Amino acid sequence: MGAEHGDLASTWKAAPAQARPFFAELGRGVLDLLLPPASLDGEAALTGGLSAHAFSKVTFLDDPVCDGCGLAQAYASEARCPACQAKPRAFQRARAACVYDEHSRELILKLKHADRTDLSGLFARWLSRASADLLAEADAVVPVPIHRSRLLRRRYNQAAEIARPLARTAGLAYLPDALIRKRDTASQGGKSASGRRRNVAAAFAVPPGKRRLVEGKTIVLVDDVLTTGATAEGCARALLAAGAKSVSLSVVARVTEAQARPI
Repeated sequence: MGAEHGDLASTWKAAPAQARPFFAELGRGVLDLLLPPASLDGEAALTGGLSAHAFSKVTFLDDPVCDGCGLAQAYASEARCPACQAKPRAFQRARAACVYDEHSRELILKLKHADRTDLSGLFARWLSRASADLLAEADAVVPVPIHRSRLLRRRYNQAAEIARPLARTAGLAYLPDALIRKRDTASQGGKSASGRRRNVAAAFAVPPGKRRLVEGKTIVLVDDVLTTGATAEGCARALLAAGAKSVSLSVVARVTEAQARPI
């Protein structure tokens, strides 16, 4: 076994750089053969994500979508949806990977409340596809922050868990501390649109020592769910006030119903 390991290591070192992806893929194939991978939803094995059964239930959002909020459109158009035309948002553009429904909700809540941080890489891959045009124009990725008291209770920020691998994949700067939540706001779940806006009013800020990181930068803000957009707007306003050139939004799922579901 030791000799084989040495031979593999020697082969890897001797391989040209352009051939190494082939050997890496070959190695993953051998590992999957020896240790069959489990899907993230716990059903029949499917390398790199969900089982085919779970994947088929997710309603992914593909073009055409509104450039302003990521809402599905009936047909391709340069115009934004009526809501975005009537009231432009603080974030310039938005994309969502899928619709927020009972199927995506279960996965998102597992990441958010059940310590399933293993789902973050899957969501990052979804966002890298759905938000490819936003990422191509961006300089940095910033997660929507949670208050430090909530971070102590939960031990991690689900938006940060998604944003980190997304930034790495896109080759962008990852700025986890560029934006803070100044006060521990109540949950947005169950609140009306106006109630959500009041709840997060002036709740976000860029610390003075971090302004240099965002000044003049095109930023992609990352979160798990877009409901009314109140949280994203609060974050975008804080980043713009600190000198960001523009802010766009990338989320795993967006609510499409007029009445938001509890999250």
